[in-house]
Amino acid sequence: MSQIQPEVREALPDLGNAQPGFGAARADIAFEVNGTAISVNVPPLRRLSSVLRDELLLTGTKVGCDAGDCGACTVLVDGDPVCACLMSAASAAGSVVTTVEGLADGRLSALQASFLAHGAAQCGICTPALLVAATALLDKRPNPTETEVQDALGGILCRCTGYRKIIAAVMDAGRFEPSADGAAPHPPAGTFSPYSDGEKGEASALAAPSPSSSRGEGKGEGQHQPQWFDLGLDRRMPISGNAVGSSPIRLDGVPKVTGDEKFGGDSFPADALAVLVVRSPYYHAGFTFGDLDGWAKTHPGVAGVFTAADIPGKNCFGVIGPFADQPALAEGFARLRGEAVALVAGQREAILDLDLSDFPIRWTELPHVLQSCEAKASGANLIHDNRPANLLTSGFVERGDPEAALAGAAFTVSGAIDTSYVEHAYIEPEAGYAYLDGDTLVVVACTQAPYMDRDETAKVLGLAVDKVRIVPTATGGGFGSKLDVSLQPLIGLVALKTGRPAALVYTRTESMVSTTKRHPAEMKATIGADADGHVIGMIFNGDFNTGAYASWGPTVANRVPVHASGPYATPNYRAEGRAIHTHGPISGAFRGFGVPQATIMQETLYDELAGKLGMDRLEFRLKNCLRNGSETVTGQLLDSGVGIADCLESLRPHWARAKADADTFNSANRNRKRGVGVASCWYGCGNTSLPNPSTIRVGIAADGTVILHQGAVDIGQGSNTVITQICADALGLPLDKFRLRGADTAISPDAGKTSASRQTFVTGKAAEKAGRALRETILRFANVSDKASLQLDRLAIVIREGEATRRIDLASLDVDAEGFVFRAEETYDPPTLPLDAKGQGKPYAVYGYGAQIAELEVDLKLGTVKLLKITAAHDVGKAINPLLVEGQIEGGIAQGIGMALMEEYIPGRTENLHDYLIPTIGDVPPIETILIEVPDPEGPFGAKGLGEHVLIPTAPAILNAIRHATGVLVTKVPATPTRIRAAIREKEARR
Repeated sequence: MSQIQPEVREALPDLGNAQPGFGAARADIAFEVNGTAISVNVPPLRRLSSVLRDELLLTGTKVGCDAGDCGACTVLVDGDPVCACLMSAASAAGSVVTTVEGLADGRLSALQASFLAHGAAQCGICTPALLVAATALLDKRPNPTETEVQDALGGILCRCTGYRKIIAAVMDAGRFEPSADGAAPHPPAGTFSPYSDGEKGEASALAAPSPSSSRGEGKGEGQHQPQWFDLGLDRRMPISGNAVGSSPIRLDGVPKVTGDEKFGGDSFPADALAVLVVRSPYYHAGFTFGDLDGWAKTHPGVAGVFTAADIPGKNCFGVIGPFADQPALAEGFARLRGEAVALVAGQREAILDLDLSDFPIRWTELPHVLQSCEAKASGANLIHDNRPANLLTSGFVERGDPEAALAGAAFTVSGAIDTSYVEHAYIEPEAGYAYLDGDTLVVVACTQAPYMDRDETAKVLGLAVDKVRIVPTATGGGFGSKLDVSLQPLIGLVALKTGRPAALVYTRTESMVSTTKRHPAEMKATIGADADGHVIGMIFNGDFNTGAYASWGPTVANRVPVHASGPYATPNYRAEGRAIHTHGPISGAFRGFGVPQATIMQETLYDELAGKLGMDRLEFRLKNCLRNGSETVTGQLLDSGVGIADCLESLRPHWARAKADADTFNSANRNRKRGVGVASCWYGCGNTSLPNPSTIRVGIAADGTVILHQGAVDIGQGSNTVITQICADALGLPLDKFRLRGADTAISPDAGKTSASRQTFVTGKAAEKAGRALRETILRFANVSDKASLQLDRLAIVIREGEATRRIDLASLDVDAEGFVFRAEETYDPPTLPLDAKGQGKPYAVYGYGAQIAELEVDLKLGTVKLLKITAAHDVGKAINPLLVEGQIEGGIAQGIGMALMEEYIPGRTENLHDYLIPTIGDVPPIETILIEVPDPEGPFGAKGLGEHVLIPTAPAILNAIRHATGVLVTKVPATPTRIRAAIREKEARR
């Protein structure tokens, strides 16, 4: 057997050594759960979280870290909030445990109802823990202050919401009163209600469909089969024609607050083999295996070990075909720390106890580079032999003569800024299971891109695409990283080789080590303006560290040069973005595809240029912003729908007030100073100059329900609700008649990936077209004009036009294979044009715009930053669902705060949620949202995308505010206290 180097232990997943399982002594442990006395026979040191989830099937208790860092597993033990992952089963003996499933008895609690009404649940993975902890608070303090809410929930991380709506929901819960008949609580008359006036109707939400395994009555069998949930609120649904622009409770909201929502790790079959991944402990290393079969035989419960030699297809995947370069399992050498090299599959209890320190693998460490500048240096070893100078690819945009413009400028500014790796830090680690349904491989997992997963998994496993089915579970946050294939081909390989279901949940460390990050950037730029303050030229250069494999590096390299000018008229321009390979973590998609980094460079220089011109910083931006009739740096004529000026104008009173407040404070304080910063953004919705279609199917069933095949994965942003609202108004029927069929590659058409702020725009447009097409089909069948109205009356469609009424008996019509009597299917692909050699063309059909003001206070002695307020104005074209729009804005701002002030993924050092810091509930200040609606003719009902835009201006606004307060610009992001203090000391030393 090969010698095992001690470092191999670092490469193994952190399974929790305090999780005795296979062969460990067991004991009967009794306690009460949700009002029921139970007894379990488990090892006494088994985590309480595991007992609740695996033995009692109470999967509303989530596991995000197994270290007490995220708080997702919070339950009540004798009335007090406890991290169940840190409590042993033995410690729970004799106690009373309450999980999210026990918060209400067959109905929603007032707190759950408040969460729904306020839009406080987005992806929903952290929602059960927040509800449990808030319940404990409200039991003691029925009317808590904001500070009390923050203190009570401070140990629970949320990556989606930005916390503000959570705080509001907890503080407002007392306003949701039980109804006289004992039904679920609802808001009393005259109080907060997010619904538009209209007819009452019971609303239902469809859980994501998924096949149940045919292999026995296992845990979670059929958990993902279609289920209907009664909302249980006095719900005033918008009538026909009024869904768009209203804020009904999200259609998938109820299971999020009850704990019924099934995420990737919540419904594994009982007979599924557990899978471990052996990973490289080195950034670059060769390796050889010893006697794998012999090792497996000496470990009871291990069913097999699998390596690249077992992969039947092409051992290479990637999100962009021509650049695909990543093996599912490395062959002979690893290019990054954490790269998968082997799989170990076995009985769950055996895997819990498995010690891989004697796993037969020998490592040979090789030289590595982690920085782009090192990888570009002359003589640097190539990470991929076919990519000279370690250049993956580059993007380029040039317009006019920027050198001449800058030479003739009255004022110029130049700068350089570096940004860091940023971890997505979704609370749900990658999770899923795979099984064989006849000769079809079914993968049930969290994802943002089911059709992409299907195609890449089929390629790796040597299967026809129609022999692979991807069934998305609820996804507990994604933000771009869950676009890439992760565990899908790994669990698929084990299922194929063993014939048994295979299940895998990444540990927190495993997730952070092996999945994609935001690209670190090394950027330089120069901008010039004439004496009147008009920008006349700009040159930008950026190297983006794409890590060991391509992932979305080509997209970042091409998107950045298009956007690096910001939403400003720049007649002379050159920008180049380069994706550089290193042995660092793979960099991929993360809310903005490189634009947030480039915007930091551009917007901080804009502040400096305004200062040289002696102009107000907001006025300088208004003078130069794009308007209707402007041309972009790619030569695209923007005829209409340009809302950046409207955003900036709406900030005027807030800007004046914030500056006055800062001046007053600063005149009275010496060691603490306040600053105000502003920054803008623009973002093209969808793919850059590439096909980007979405397809939607909608039909009316014989029982009078409207079935919407909605294949756009909802990762918390609200596409299930928003796209249904669009289709409802286009068809002319109310929301409560709709039922959703989720993003299952076997039953719903491809609505494209959930990324690039494309779903509301692209899939929404397809839904609008499909709704209108279905309406037209029905009207033609009835031989009436398009002025007629539709109504569903049980098993009939009632059509009214003027005084005439017609009734179509659905039972009398033929039914197709899917149960439809009327149906429509439509595809929308945004009209774009390719970019030429100089980057000229029409890369996007629709752009969204936004601007934000950051107000903060800096302690000059400590370098610490206290955020006071963010004011955000965003042009969304049309707010399909204003409450969900606000939630997206607040969540994006929270991530922008993290990028600006605290988030810095350091390979080998910050690979958990204790050392890697993301904003907590106390880090996000009050946020004032201003919704701007400048319709775009391409968007559905004028709507534009939003998801990426909202993060982009936050970090530069904060950096500009820090400079306003201190007089120094931090040029290495994040602006930690150490860096701020160092910049202040350097400034003082120059005096």
